[in-house]
Amino acid sequence: MTDGILLHVESGLARVTFDRPASLNAMDFPMARRWRSVAHEVTADPSVGAVILDANGPAFCAGGDVVAMATTGASGREVTETAGAIHDGIRTFAEAPLPMVAAVQGAVAGGGLGLMLTADYVVASENARFVSRYANIGLTPDLGVSTLLPAAVGQRRALQLLLQDRMLSAAEALEWGLVAEVVASGDLSSRVDEIARFWLEGATAAFGQATRLVRVGAGRTLAANLDDEATTIGAAFDTPEAQARVSAFAAASAKGRP
Repeated sequence: MTDGILLHVESGLARVTFDRPASLNAMDFPMARRWRSVAHEVTADPSVGAVILDANGPAFCAGGDVVAMATTGASGREVTETAGAIHDGIRTFAEAPLPMVAAVQGAVAGGGLGLMLTADYVVASENARFVSRYANIGLTPDLGVSTLLPAAVGQRRALQLLLQDRMLSAAEALEWGLVAEVVASGDLSSRVDEIARFWLEGATAAFGQATRLVRVGAGRTLAANLDDEATTIGAAFDTPEAQARVSAFAAASAKGRP
């Protein structure tokens, strides 16, 4: 049983795949717990240097499984606990020194926006569509949407999505800054693989720490961020990889001098 999420780790790359295509990859209760466990498994694996987040089927993620909520007799307490499990996974991924790229196709709705924005870099296919729909069913934002969405597009634009029944096309999402790239549907998988391989073939640890500094820094004081930056760059400088790269850069610069 995969409980709706597949995990494959090979050659430093972890691929996390939503796998409930018949339900547009909406998260039900077992899938929520699986997301949390996968996040902890991936971020605790020292062999992993980069993460791809993708989905099987026509849609990336329709958010929480409202049908399951309505038909299983779930209480508000159970919904809160389930949201908490998903939030634990989001926070675990977002605060880890691991760069993540998301491959997004089709519908991204409700909490799917927050799951998508768990990634540091989002590539969308030209058929992707983005919508909130929380208020349509009398619910409020979850899965990081109230924080991650305004961080990506600004508060005013985030409220446009949350307070109106507005759907963004892939082109509009790119213009808003919700996604980093838009590609042809047939090129989505190869482009995301290319990005992840670029991280793995480069200064992998430095890319990972850059994502961590930006993510964690958003909730701290400037002084705390500056202290973390100083400690992190010092630790990086002492690694064999950085020593080799810094020396190569210095030597190349010296050759270019008059």
